[in-house]
Amino acid sequence: MRTLTAALAVAAVATLTAAAWAPDPEPPSSVSVKVKPGSSTGTGKLTPVAGAERLVAPLGVDPACPAKIDIGMRSDAKKARFATMNVEIDAPLTASRTMLTSYLPPGHEVRAKLLVAVPPGTEQGGYGLRLRTPAETLTVPVEVTTVDELDNGGNLALRRPVTASSQHASANYPPCSVVDGDRSSNGWAGGNGWNDATGRAWPDTVAIALGGAKQVSRVDLYTLDTERYPADTYGLRDWDVQAQVGGQWQTVAQVRGNTAGDARSDFAPVTADAVRIVALASNGANDYTRIIEVEVR
Repeated sequence: MRTLTAALAVAAVATLTAAAWAPDPEPPSSVSVKVKPGSSTGTGKLTPVAGAERLVAPLGVDPACPAKIDIGMRSDAKKARFATMNVEIDAPLTASRTMLTSYLPPGHEVRAKLLVAVPPGTEQGGYGLRLRTPAETLTVPVEVTTVDELDNGGNLALRRPVTASSQHASANYPPCSVVDGDRSSNGWAGGNGWNDATGRAWPDTVAIALGGAKQVSRVDLYTLDTERYPADTYGLRDWDVQAQVGGQWQTVAQVRGNTAGDARSDFAPVTADAVRIVALASNGANDYTRIIEVEVR
């Protein structure tokens, strides 16, 4: 009976978030609060956890795409219980939640996405994010830096300004999310990935300013692709890759008939100050442009 009760309670945590799913024709979002089972030694300890050892929060990015980190807590109690973890962050940074509360069976762990905003005028440097349970405090360093000083790993599009031909009425599909560094479709309709506003109407465009003239020769595009919403049904099928050279858009690559979650386009090097995706068709009946990430190299 206890096992059944615990399962129902864990499911209820997910259901609270599932209620915010987007209506058709857009696929619903993935659950933003996730609970996973584990083993317990019965110490009663509630341990805070984070998805990364540190967080880099860039200055001057679109407020619709703040820095993100997974946070959570793990229960080593003998019995199921409601658990709470407080979330603190150094000013002037702000976090999307001040606490995380969940029903946790023994050995289980809960995780949720935390958004960290950097107000204009914030000084560069180190800040702290603290996750507090009654037994322990986990401090995650937060580094505030400019986009130009980010370690972009060679991706010239990372955190650069983005403009799109349209945006779905829901705020959960911001164009800036296609350059936030997250290639995963798991956060679809939860702030990670762009959905246009003109279903079955083409073309759609999304353009990325590179912050000056840069030599580019490759563009990788990631479209919606999950087990439930595969690319061959919901993903982008046909598009052109364009580079802005001397103030003029030039088509440097074309993709046709794509059914995969990602596609790489290589082309002769050009010096461009912006790159644009011109979407021409998607797979399936509910045709929208759904782009998770664009990388430029």
